[in-house]
Amino acid sequence: MTERTFIAIKPDAVQRGLIGKIISRIEEKGYKIIALKMLEVTQEQAAAHYAEHYGKPFYPNLVKFITSAPIVAMVIEGDNAILGMRQIMGKTNPANAEVGTIRGDFSPEMSFNVIHGSDGPESADREIAIYFKEEEMCTSWKTAFEILKEKMN
Repeated sequence: MTERTFIAIKPDAVQRGLIGKIISRIEEKGYKIIALKMLEVTQEQAAAHYAEHYGKPFYPNLVKFITSAPIVAMVIEGDNAILGMRQIMGKTNPANAEVGTIRGDFSPEMSFNVIHGSDGPESADREIAIYFKEEEMCTSWKTAFEILKEKMN
């Protein structure tokens, strides 16, 4: 099933120069990046993004971190993109993330786990809407993987 998910390369990864390595893994898997931009997250965007955590003791640190430096925001499209991206990213706590996943390879600790991905269709829709307008989606092109799949059908 083709679906969309929101992915953010977090400030720690941007500051460490990992943008290209992370994007390469997404593209090598065969997912399509239909929207991408670097931005400085506003307080309003951070509040909307982390709304479910409002009032929890760690909420202020989440907002402080996500607004501390630019992020790279993306919309990824592909078959089972939400689950597939979560597998590529690895477990949220890098101590439990397998080697070969983004977090397993690049994350030193939980507070600096380099990447965020939506955990389900509802959060994907909500998070995409925080950072992108529908007209910012580039959907009219095909990846080599999509062209190959068409030829096989």
